[in-house]
Amino acid sequence: MAVQPLSPDILNVIALWPQQAQQHLLTARAIAFEVADANPATELTESLKWGEPAWRPLKGGTTLRMSWKADRSAIGLFVDCKTDLCVRMQSDFPDAFDYDAPRALYLASSAALPKKALRHLAEMTFRYKRVLPVA
Repeated sequence: MAVQPLSPDILNVIALWPQQAQQHLLTARAIAFEVADANPATELTESLKWGEPAWRPLKGGTTLRMSWKADRSAIGLFVDCKTDLCVRMQSDFPDAFDYDAPRALYLASSAALPKKALRHLAEMTFRYKRVLPVA
């Protein structure tokens, strides 16, 4: 699935973000679609969730959202709070983000985007499966 142009809804949202945060979104978005393309079973949908750009596989996995957080001067990456994704990322890449488990990973907008860590986050998120306890 080739990266499609941004929808007008998403463009309107990110137009309010600082330039560096917009650039981080475009890079993160490209990485998300690259990860999906590497796995033929993963087809992404892109939409606004809670007013923020989000990517979710059509089958399986869970949603990855991204937003500008002015109060932190940072971008935030958000995963489902019922998952262990944030904790796993903190274990795998302890210095890549400021972690606020179980949902958020923050990065100062002035910081370089940790592409390897972001790719790992997308891979885990898009193929995430909940493991239910055996009854």
